[in-house]
Amino acid sequence: MFSGIVEEFATVVAIERDQENMHFTLTCSFVDELKIDQSVAHNGVCLTVVKIFDGKYVVTAMKETLLKSSLGILKVGDKVNVERSMMMNGRLDGHIVQGHVDQTATCVEKIDQQGSYTFRFQYPFDKEMAKKGYLTVDKGSVTINGVSLTVCNSQDDNFEVNIIPYTYDNTNFHQIEVGTKVNLEFDIIGKYIARIQSF
Repeated sequence: MFSGIVEEFATVVAIERDQENMHFTLTCSFVDELKIDQSVAHNGVCLTVVKIFDGKYVVTAMKETLLKSSLGILKVGDKVNVERSMMMNGRLDGHIVQGHVDQTATCVEKIDQQGSYTFRFQYPFDKEMAKKGYLTVDKGSVTINGVSLTVCNSQDDNFEVNIIPYTYDNTNFHQIEVGTKVNLEFDIIGKYIARIQSF
């Protein structure tokens, strides 16, 4: 489980395709604190550390993960938002984030608000999936590339988020432009409520 409070960037230093899987080799400041089998969120996707060597670590994304997320378009040199799993005796500064990305969304608008930024993201809308909680609501939570955010101006297939300068500078939001594909995780609490209501 994660909180959606990104720790830092990791840099992709190598990518290897192995049948339907992709192995990503990355480096960041806390590599020496990692251990094999540990969960780390990468742009919001929970991946398991499978190898550590020479100040680098390796995670593997399988076919399902590549289909549901934007990890498959990563390139060597890309910056990835990373967060280690939450410690249960700590504060939950964001919201409950599983690291199980639901789908991707595309940035369709980026507005400089002279001190902050407003981003609008659009995603494929499916009425049946919306009934199961795969949607956004005003003032609700959403995770974009692993960042816990508050939803504004929610519509059926799009929504806005406002990004403060700290988040803009310290996550890969500063690399997001119109047309950029991002990973989207809807709020797990909303999914559970929708599921319970179906009975």
